[in-house]
Amino acid sequence: MPELPDIVVYLEALEQRIVGATLARVRLLNPFLLRTVSPPITAVEGKRVETLRRIGKRIVIGLEGELFLVLHLMIAGRLRWLGPRDKPPARIALALFEFTTGVLALTEAGSKRRASLHLAQGEQALAQFDAGGLEPLECDLAGFAQRLTRENHTLKRALTDPRLFSGIGNAYSDEILHRAKLSPVALTGALSAEQTERLYLATRATLTDWTQRLRCGARAAFPEKVTAFREGMAVHGRFGQPCPVCGALVQRIVYAENETNYCARCQTGGRILADRALSRLLKASWPRNIDELE
Repeated sequence: MPELPDIVVYLEALEQRIVGATLARVRLLNPFLLRTVSPPITAVEGKRVETLRRIGKRIVIGLEGELFLVLHLMIAGRLRWLGPRDKPPARIALALFEFTTGVLALTEAGSKRRASLHLAQGEQALAQFDAGGLEPLECDLAGFAQRLTRENHTLKRALTDPRLFSGIGNAYSDEILHRAKLSPVALTGALSAEQTERLYLATRATLTDWTQRLRCGARAAFPEKVTAFREGMAVHGRFGQPCPVCGALVQRIVYAENETNYCARCQTGGRILADRALSRLLKASWPRNIDELE
């Protein structure tokens, strides 16, 4: 799922292409993408784009008359900018936004249709999409600590909770926790002041560094190959590969459709965290620490 760094770079690319342009037409290629009926989607046609913003992991396109297109790409949704001779990608295109400067395609790979498009009228209607999460790059340490400890959760859950922090998901939370050298299952209420500060600095550094990497990678072109698994990540998506810091094999916890990656040596004092399915299956054979694996 595109997270804060990916969304920021998407917005920067869109700013160069559509701010000040007119949205001539919206072509819905999959009717289930649109989740609102009032105002009708035709209300945006002929309106000029005035603003762009991010709300959590959502992209908001503001048009004349306080009309807001709200796009949530979810896991497999992506944006593509089509040139005059480019054809819309077959089968995976859900909508085409035809601007006077070009066409923006919203695509979604796979058979599950989770990406969504809403049309909101006015700031009050737009506010319903804000879960209230703190902006991690705009807060100070005190604000971060207060939000982190508002509820007693695991660090992984706290960082990815949109009510607590805005724009952080599965991928960058893994990278943040590895940089901070903290366990994903450590409880927020048990952190020391030093650990909290370490997490705060790691959050800011990880999100800032990756935003800059993606910005440089795009090189003013429209972002392509937007993925949760990026070359250069320390642990996310690298199960079974060596940690770039200590060389120990990256471990994982799998729950439902989510996977948490971590380095046992760097983050958990060598302890292998229990995977709900495998640890129950293996029972006594389940390795307790990194040395048993090696």
